[in-house]
Amino acid sequence: MPPIHTPVLIVGGGPVGLTVALELSHHGVASTVVEPRLVVEHDRPRAKTTTARTMELFRRTGVADEIRRRAGIPVDYSDEIRFCTTVTGAEITRITGALGLDLTGSSLTSEAGQQVTQPVVEEVLRDRLDGDPLVTLLFGSRATAVSLGEPTQVEITDASGEVQVIEADFVVGADGSRSGVRSAIGALYEGAPGGRPNVNITFRSQALARLLPGRAAIHHWVLNPEAPGVVGPLDLDGTWWAIATGAASIADDDEAIALVRGLVGADIDVEVLATDPWQARLLLADSYGSGVAYLAGDAAHQNPPWGGHGFNTGVGDAVNLAWKLAAVIHGWAPRELLASYEEERRPIAVQTITFAASNMRTLSVDLSDAALMRDDEQGVRARSVAAAAIQAAKRAEFHSLGLVLGYGYAAESADQAPTGEIYRPQARPGNRLPHARTAAGASLFDALGPEFTVIGSTEKAQPLVDALSDRGVPVAHLDAVAQGFDEHDVPVLAIVRPDQHLAWVGETAPEQLDSVIDAALLGFTTAAAAAS
Repeated sequence: MPPIHTPVLIVGGGPVGLTVALELSHHGVASTVVEPRLVVEHDRPRAKTTTARTMELFRRTGVADEIRRRAGIPVDYSDEIRFCTTVTGAEITRITGALGLDLTGSSLTSEAGQQVTQPVVEEVLRDRLDGDPLVTLLFGSRATAVSLGEPTQVEITDASGEVQVIEADFVVGADGSRSGVRSAIGALYEGAPGGRPNVNITFRSQALARLLPGRAAIHHWVLNPEAPGVVGPLDLDGTWWAIATGAASIADDDEAIALVRGLVGADIDVEVLATDPWQARLLLADSYGSGVAYLAGDAAHQNPPWGGHGFNTGVGDAVNLAWKLAAVIHGWAPRELLASYEEERRPIAVQTITFAASNMRTLSVDLSDAALMRDDEQGVRARSVAAAAIQAAKRAEFHSLGLVLGYGYAAESADQAPTGEIYRPQARPGNRLPHARTAAGASLFDALGPEFTVIGSTEKAQPLVDALSDRGVPVAHLDAVAQGFDEHDVPVLAIVRPDQHLAWVGETAPEQLDSVIDAALLGFTTAAAAAS
C-alpha cells in the first residue's frame, strides 16, 4: 500500500493533539491525528481546571460554550477553596474568588475559567472534529516508528496489526510523557520527580453532598494528620475525586474506602471507580523540536497539578504552534518562524513548572496538625493560627490571573514577568492583547479572526494593512473605537497575531515597516537576531 500524505501528522489525540488539529482547521490546514484509545475514559479525570485564558482560546474556535454545557460542575457552583479538619468537620478558612471562575462584571477576559474534567474537554473536541473535512481521526491506531528523513514518514499500526505509512510535511508529538516523537527528535527531559507520593481516588457517594457544611466549595483541603488530602466534586450527581497526599499506594478498594472516609470524617457510602498512584514530575524537554517535528503538551513538559496549569500550558502550546505551521504551509511566512515556537513557549513552561513547584511546598500534609482536630479552646487557637498561615501560603496558588493572562513572548515582556496573583493589562509587543468590552458587553476578542488584525483608525492602520498584504499575509482591519470600544481600552495602533498576542504597538506606522513585519513573521527573538 503506498504511503498516505498529510500536511501535518499529529501523534497523540488527547486534548492537546486535538487542539492542534482544531487550530490547524481554523487556519485552513488539513491534518491527521493518530491516537491508540478508541474511547475516552472518565474514571480518571486528570486535569479539572480549564483557565480563563484556555476558555478564551476555545471560544475562538467555537467550543467554549459546549465545554461549559457538558461540564459536571456549573461555573456558578462555587469559586471557593475550603480548608477543614475533615470534609464534614470544622472549617479553618476559605480562599474565595479562586481560579478565575467568577469574573462577573470584569472586562479582563472574554471568558471565565471552568471546572471541567479533561475527559469532558477531550470528548467535546472529538465531537467537534468528527466530520471536519480537514481532519482525519485515526482512533485505535498508534505510531510505531517515526522517521524524520526525506520524506518524513511515520509507521501507523491499527488494532488489527495492519501497518500503514503516512508521509507528512510536519509531525507534531502530542504523545505524552513517553513520547515517541520526542525520542525521534533526540530531545531529552531535564529535571526529576519531586515531592511525596500521592494517590488519586475517583469514587461515588450519594451521602457526601448532604453532609457538606456551609457554602459549596470546589476543593475541600483536609488537614487531618491521619488522612491529609483534597476532596472535590466531579459533578452534582454524586461523583467525587480525592487526592490522598503522602500515600504511596493502595492495596485494594477497602483501603481506598478507608482513606476516603478518613478524609470525609464520616462512614459514608463509597463506590470506588478508580485509583491511581502518582508522584509529581518537574520535567522539561531540552528541545521542542526543529525542522519538520515539534513537541507539545506533556511530550514537552510535565509539572505537578497544584495550581492547575499543566493541561492549560499544553493548549497554549497547541495554539502557538498551529498558526505558525499554517503560516509556513500556506507560504506567507518563512520556515524560520517555527523557531519562535520554542523561543516563546518553553519559557512559559518554565514559569508554570516553577509556580507549581512553589505550590507543592505547602500541601495538606504540611499544614496538618493534631491540635487542629481538638474540640477545646486549644483547637480553636490552633485553627486560628492555621487560617492565617494558609492564607499566606496558599492564596497565590488559587489567584494566578497574572500568570494565566499576563505572560508575554517578547524580550521586553519577559522583563515584566507575571507575578502570579496580580494581572495588569499592558499593550506591549508579545503580550496578550488586553481584553475590552463595549458598553453593550461585546467582546473585543470576538472581533478578531484567524488572520492578523490591525487595530486603529483607517488612516493610521492602512499603511500596516498594506504592508502585510504586500507580503501575502492574511490581514483584517478593526477600527475598535468606531465599533464602540472606549479609546482608553484599546491601543491607538497595533498588529494582533492570530493567537491574540500583540506583534507590534505604536501610535503611528513607523517608516521602517519591514522590521515590524519581520517581527510578526519571524517571532521576536529571531527577528531581532536577523536585524543585528
